[in-house]
Amino acid sequence: MSNTTFQIAALVIYFAGMIAIGLWAKTKNNNLDDYVLGGRSLSPTTAALSAGASDMSGWLLMGLPGALYISGLAEAWIAVGLTIGAWINWKVVAPRLRSYTEISRNSVTVPVFFHNRLRDNTKLLRIFSSLIILIFFTFYASSGMVAGGKFFASSFNLDFHVGMLLIAGITVLYTLFGGFLGASYTDMVQGFLMLGALILMPILALFYVGGPSGAYETISAVNPTALSLFAGTSFIGILSASAWGLGYFGQPHIIVRFMALRTPKDAIAGRRIGIGWMVLTVIGACSSGLIGIAYFAKHPDAALTDTKNAESVFLDMSQILLPSFVSGFILAAVLAAIMSTLSSQLVVCSSALAEDLYGVVTQKPLEAAKGLWLGRMGVLVVSIIAAVLAWNPNSSILELVSFAWAGFGAAFGPIVLLSLFWKKLTNWGAIAGLIAGTITVFVWGNNEALSSTFYEIAPGFIVNLVFAVTISYATYSPNPEIEEEFEAAALAAKN
Repeated sequence: MSNTTFQIAALVIYFAGMIAIGLWAKTKNNNLDDYVLGGRSLSPTTAALSAGASDMSGWLLMGLPGALYISGLAEAWIAVGLTIGAWINWKVVAPRLRSYTEISRNSVTVPVFFHNRLRDNTKLLRIFSSLIILIFFTFYASSGMVAGGKFFASSFNLDFHVGMLLIAGITVLYTLFGGFLGASYTDMVQGFLMLGALILMPILALFYVGGPSGAYETISAVNPTALSLFAGTSFIGILSASAWGLGYFGQPHIIVRFMALRTPKDAIAGRRIGIGWMVLTVIGACSSGLIGIAYFAKHPDAALTDTKNAESVFLDMSQILLPSFVSGFILAAVLAAIMSTLSSQLVVCSSALAEDLYGVVTQKPLEAAKGLWLGRMGVLVVSIIAAVLAWNPNSSILELVSFAWAGFGAAFGPIVLLSLFWKKLTNWGAIAGLIAGTITVFVWGNNEALSSTFYEIAPGFIVNLVFAVTISYATYSPNPEIEEEFEAAALAAKN
């Protein structure tokens, strides 16, 4: 049997496992609430690993190693900012959001929570929130499809578009039936795969470059500044990269895991598991990119598949260094990173269409069966649009992810924090902040002079915060019902 046959066999086992989990989860979905939130039944381990896997996507095993391969350790400031942001998110947001979303009329999506928390009778906040989710997640989902296309092009010399459609098709299949639970449990399995791959590969690659000292000497010879956290960047550059951490507070596919925990107390164990997983995987991804510099310098006969962005460095080393069947599971780990994020995004988009926008338009409660099929139709619609956006094989995964990450962080982050911790936030303040933050990201992110100076998430976040607070002060009037819920949520989060 050829090497490719063994690798394909490993991938088939992986694909079959993911589809089986999706079909099992289908039996647990009785209505739309189950489909989009899983009945608030996630254990800390499942919530933590699924949040981490859906967060990191192909960026962790492709985008980040590629960035360090090209530019050196200075690119790791993004990972530093993300780790700090994720810890704060689990520590501060998770327990309060879990308690508040249940107390506030059992809100099962982020737009519905905003609507219920602020008693927005205009329904504008729910509509704008849903539209923002659909717009930015379509970009985000397209990044996963681009990563899938590059994966198959790099690993099997398959046409980019065929690979892209294959990864999209399988992910859509198990998400279509399994919904939130299917996405969460497949994400948990995928999280373990990613962890194993990112521990194994850098350790193995070190043996081929002369160990730590050999790697250090070769990397320094190829790029003398590659191992410096500060070379080639500036104080502003470090702040800009670290600002990625602000994005966590507003990522719907991540914070929905907090909402799905069994109890607010589960956030403590979830934080420890999730951040431990994240630290290990980020170190593994950074090490893979740096050791890749040494490996390809010492083995000039080996070549990178992606010579422009170097986003294939992890894939290429696994193909070269590992036995075929083992490398097949390493390749499955890369697919896991891509598919875990894509499936989570599709579920959130589905809820935005079926639960949020449809509910506002019809103003009628959804029948259980009808809600499930509307959710599934939402998955299909977003998948098709994302596939069209992903059709260009030269798209950068990191660029697509960074724009969507900034959009969510700037649009939703301040509103989530203010909703949870400031009782004077009003619906008009939230609407103003939401719109102002989104516009700032689009304007800043599409202006080369501005975006090259500072990552658009920070100005968008600040503008949102200023508008939300200012307009809230101007429109605030006491509401005993809102204040009672606010105090009840704070108390429940502590108990």
